[in-house]
Amino acid sequence: MYNSLSLLALVVPIALAAPAPAPAAVAVPHPMITPRASLTDRIPSKVQERGVVSSIESSIEGLGSYLTSVLGTYPSYVASGVPNFFQDFPTGSAVESSLGISDSDLAASPTQALNIPGYANWTDQGWNLRFHGNIYKQPNISESKLDDLANVFLVGTSIQALPPAEQTQARNLTAEIYVVQQGNVNVTFNIEPAASQGTDGTASGSGAVTPGGGAQNITLVGETTVEGDFDQFVPLANVSGPGGYLMAGNETTSIQRVNVYTNGTDTGNATSYLVPPAGLTIVSDIDDILRITQIYEPAQGLLNSFAKAYVPWMNMPDIYANWSKSIPDFHFHYLTTTPEQVTRNYMDFIYKTYPGGSFDTRPLNFSDVSETLSIRKFLLEKIFQTYPERKFILIADTSNSDVMKDYPAMATEFPGQVQCIFLRNTTATDPGDKFPYDTSGFQGLNQSMYMFFLVPDDLTNLDIVNGQCYNSTIPQNVTFSEQGLPFGLSKKSAAGRVDVGWNGVAVAAFAMVFGALFGVL
Repeated sequence: MYNSLSLLALVVPIALAAPAPAPAAVAVPHPMITPRASLTDRIPSKVQERGVVSSIESSIEGLGSYLTSVLGTYPSYVASGVPNFFQDFPTGSAVESSLGISDSDLAASPTQALNIPGYANWTDQGWNLRFHGNIYKQPNISESKLDDLANVFLVGTSIQALPPAEQTQARNLTAEIYVVQQGNVNVTFNIEPAASQGTDGTASGSGAVTPGGGAQNITLVGETTVEGDFDQFVPLANVSGPGGYLMAGNETTSIQRVNVYTNGTDTGNATSYLVPPAGLTIVSDIDDILRITQIYEPAQGLLNSFAKAYVPWMNMPDIYANWSKSIPDFHFHYLTTTPEQVTRNYMDFIYKTYPGGSFDTRPLNFSDVSETLSIRKFLLEKIFQTYPERKFILIADTSNSDVMKDYPAMATEFPGQVQCIFLRNTTATDPGDKFPYDTSGFQGLNQSMYMFFLVPDDLTNLDIVNGQCYNSTIPQNVTFSEQGLPFGLSKKSAAGRVDVGWNGVAVAAFAMVFGALFGVL
């Protein structure tokens, strides 16, 4: 396993801006919006109170055999029973060594860029745009070698057993993992007004507008980190164009859209967003909330992530499309803790299926285990601090232990900024999710600001702009403790006490079973 260096301090940004001609705007039709679904009253499935036998059987089948057969041990990053199998990818010279390539072989490969869609905030000096991503080279790897590398990630099957389309995706994603990051590189960009999300006109339904000007060249201060990462806020010059200038953030509520091209490569193109100080931003997780991943079933989760086509979760695209259409100037921000190397597929899926918006992923600087478990909080705090006057909608699912801790913590750390918290209860909707999760962080929050839901239709007919986040037709059954534990450990009495507490014989039995199984207690 390989660890990257700790996160380097951000460099104080300075922009070098030079006028550049703006392209003619191209009208792009708004995507079809599915009508709002009707909400019907029903009795949802309660959080499962499982017996020890079913819990052990499920855990052994879903996790134990995977970890012992593939890793030979139980790694320390198993948190709340859910393994982060996107961990410890080789980087830099380790990739060269594992592939048996030399520096001279790599030198012949072109430099490429992962340019992650950013967001800009308004300051007294104008717009500050965040540029973040990675500079790398992709070695020439034979198909047979890619097959060998891909099979490491395909538990219970092999690339040879997959249909041709899935074989291709597995090879492409494996090639994205085995890249060599380029440190100490100067990075420059060209910015132009954007008529739509991306360069192909897909997913333009974010409600953002095309600015009249702003075309310019930008040079980042300093060089990329040793891991090839760059992450800076850089001031933009208000350069005029055929349609005028960039709109000042204190004079408009509209979100402006600009295309950002990385100079020297045709791989580093992205669309970024100039977001005014006040308004509503949704921070959305992706796995098992926007797409079907089943991260809590390791073998299936790996197959869904590496080989199978990405599939939306139920009618969630309709919900987001309706929000985009009905809520003026709604800023969409997608945050996943998946490492940079495998996020290109995520971004491609999002921008073809959901409204356009800015994006966050886990930089390589956060590959260390202890930092990995706090990266979501780091990224959440960054965007909250960037927009202290905006209100936020947070949405994810219960299978992420960091979400269950970090989302309610944001409401305490940033009072008045968290508008709603929506969490899909995967333990109640997916029989494959047998892992417990902790709801204790929500105990101090008003029920009106959060909701555990079962299907996307539960989110319809809510006035989230005015803070209506809870639909009383969806009983919550939240006991503010570990949910879904064996031995009835998640049950509480009417007085709020744990009926079978973390003490005595029950705790000893639990520790023996799950400590031996997960190695984390």
